Amino acid sequence: MSRRPKRALRLAAGGAVLLGMGSCNLALPETAPPQALAADPSPPVADPPPQPAGAIALSGECEQGGWARGRAPAGTVSLALDGKAIPVARDGAFFIAFDRDAGASASLVATLDDGHTVRRDIAIAPRAWEIERLDIPMKPGKMPSEEFLRIRKGELAQINAARALRTDADGWREKFIWPVEGRISGKFGAQRIYQGVAGSYHSGIDIATGTSGTPIVAPADGVVILAAQDPFTLEGHLLMIDHGMGLNSAFLHCSELEVKVGEHVRQGQFIARIGMTGRATGPHLHWSVKWDAARLDPLLLAGPMP
Repeated sequence: MSRRPKRALRLAAGGAVLLGMGSCNLALPETAPPQALAADPSPPVADPPPQPAGAIALSGECEQGGWARGRAPAGTVSLALDGKAIPVARDGAFFIAFDRDAGASASLVATLDDGHTVRRDIAIAPRAWEIERLDIPMKPGKMPSEEFLRIRKGELAQINAARALRTDADGWREKFIWPVEGRISGKFGAQRIYQGVAGSYHSGIDIATGTSGTPIVAPADGVVILAAQDPFTLEGHLLMIDHGMGLNSAFLHCSELEVKVGEHVRQGQFIARIGMTGRATGPHLHWSVKWDAARLDPLLLAGPMP
């Protein structure tokens, strides 16, 4: 089976923009993903049909932790979500997403080349998060050592630098697949509240297979933007893949990494193995997804576990 050639990281090309009216339940078929290396790749889907002039097409999961793909109208010169500039592909397609704690609504505004604007208001559905309320005080954490803080500062700098990269990846157009199958041992958004004081919520989804070494595959096409061969203090062997348009995946606690920074990977390609490196009490994969600063629920990208 042919494979794409490996290429160096480069900036994605920009292009024209597209827009429309309504909510996320307006059907917008996904563009067909390239052939995956998995035995059971996600099925191809048709290109979106032409949209009426001046309409913003949008479809996806418009809820907290969710996402949407869209197509902007001809002649759009800029697109913004609540004032934030949104990149648009040459064919007018774009991707947006909503943080775990997103508000009830958002607005897309496209500015056309004739000076007119087109607006689309989006209703963002709330989620019922798994909240555990405990009638005990939150335990104070141990004060980290100066050595830990020094090391951690460098690790966070690497993570932030990786997330700031923009590549030519187009995995954002695909229907995601699960990187591994197993028991979901930690849900996205779950949180404990100690006597009214909220702890940090779970920023990804944990998948346990019961053993180290289980292969992990790429959930969508992308470019490797970080591959920590020396384990990080918390994440262990951390692998990060950019899927394009600001969308990226992180795979934590791996025992081995099978790809390198700058490598283009295909959906379903073997990229790492499950482990328990870093701060982990057992072998599992912590898979987290971000779109710029917004944390997304991987379940809404990949659908129910097969």
